[in-house]
Amino acid sequence: GTLQTGSRDSAKAAARAAGMTVTGTISGKTDYVVVGDNPGSKALKAQTLGVPVLSEDDWQALLTS
Repeated sequence: GTLQTGSRDSAKAAARAAGMTVTGTISGKTDYVVVGDNPGSKALKAQTLGVPVLSEDDWQALLTS
């Protein structure tokens, strides 16, 4: 979905800067998925696989912790 706090590219860059790995696919090995407004099929797949889904606020808190 659409992020309110920045672009997808900036979110990916922030994750990489924090030492995280960013992928374009969801699997059982995915640690979590960040969703914004109007989440799409990846959010549904994450829920189906039991992967935690983070809001933008949760994501921002994770980055600053």
